[in-house]
Amino acid sequence: MAIKLMVVTAGCKMERFYDRINELETLAQIERQAKKTACFTVLTGRRRIGKTQLLKHFINGKKGAYLFTTRSAEKNLCEQWQKILEESLGLKIFGKVEGLSDLFEQIMTYSQKNHFTLVIDEFQDIEYVNKAFFSQMQNVWDSHKSSSKINLIVCGSIYSLMTKIFMDKKEPLFGRSTHNMRLKPFPPSVVKTILRDFNPKYKAEDLLCLYMLSGGVAKYIFLLMNAGATTKAKMIDSVCNMASPFLVDGRDILISEIGKDYGIYFSILQAISRGLTSQSEIDSVIQKNTGAYLQNLQKVFGVIEQIRPLLSKSESRNARWQIVDEYMLFYFRFIYSHQDLIELGNYDALKDFILRDYETFTGKTLERYFAAKLMEEGNVTKIGGWWDKKSMNEIDIVAVNDLEKSCGIYEIKRQAKNISLSKVQSKADVFMQKLNGYTCAVSGLSMGDM
Repeated sequence: MAIKLMVVTAGCKMERFYDRINELETLAQIERQAKKTACFTVLTGRRRIGKTQLLKHFINGKKGAYLFTTRSAEKNLCEQWQKILEESLGLKIFGKVEGLSDLFEQIMTYSQKNHFTLVIDEFQDIEYVNKAFFSQMQNVWDSHKSSSKINLIVCGSIYSLMTKIFMDKKEPLFGRSTHNMRLKPFPPSVVKTILRDFNPKYKAEDLLCLYMLSGGVAKYIFLLMNAGATTKAKMIDSVCNMASPFLVDGRDILISEIGKDYGIYFSILQAISRGLTSQSEIDSVIQKNTGAYLQNLQKVFGVIEQIRPLLSKSESRNARWQIVDEYMLFYFRFIYSHQDLIELGNYDALKDFILRDYETFTGKTLERYFAAKLMEEGNVTKIGGWWDKKSMNEIDIVAVNDLEKSCGIYEIKRQAKNISLSKVQSKADVFMQKLNGYTCAVSGLSMGDM
């Protein structure tokens, strides 16, 4: 329920929250625990995923306060937060507050006799307000946590900084969090539900286009649905518009993560979006060794991942790189690659390029959609693609259930008529040599199965 949309039903408008049932239940469990002992939860996730909506929805009706970090002077931020704390919690600050550490000290003192939830959003931006605060916070937390009943939740939109603050052994808040949650995109069933609410007569092509543009990211779905872009044609039109956030969001998000020296990183992402997925292919385009850049994009910024054939060894060199986020993949394939058209204001030509390559591009989108759908259904313990060293034999999706000793092998095509199960079976016979004793079912999935 981390997305709130205005849905029109029978001529009446109503607000509806979607999904996040498991996340809300986890947060509720932590809150119950915090009534006995202090809890410190770190919530991460890519920008636009719905972290703020989730937390605001969670504390609604509870004794709690929501604090947003602005990059303002420390004194001004303290004054803003003091006012909210008094209005939301009845916490009256006594004495002179010199800075954020003094304010946090009073919050922790208040929590010794009062249980409440405190959310601090854009937590990483406190570094711009007071670089020493994280060390000061560590001292205050360590001194009061044993007698506190606070349910403290912090979240931030810059993944790399949030990870550094809490996962880097050199940082003062390393090891202080009691719970860590990472918010993921909506699964396919929720994307379908939202689209159905706004377009009950949607077609498979509309759903595929929505998944291509959003990947289940709440904000992108919100933007399209509230703009009335509920069909493929309207979605593409909405994207190819001078005021469209889809034209700038990829750049803005990644520059906030990577910084000003983003040139080589963007070139690498552009190469991957074009299908150059091995390091050797990427190196040949960039004309330098990109190993360190690829590692940063994976481990520091969380933008790409390295995939290997299912069941292959972790040290296997038969690996590929892929962009993990559907919108980012779309952005680098079509938007970043055609910046010249955007600067000229030639949005019709941009749309023509998207539509020209749309069917080929969404073939892979469909594979990822079905992989996510199979994972959501929960009857797998391993899932992924498989290919041999020369990429002569390749299987789109292999879904393994080790508990039942079963394996599903799937060929994915936009049109069912293009699926050849006999060819898939021959590939499956090669792969199943790795799974002696397992039963194997070969099938095809197309847009009619979405």
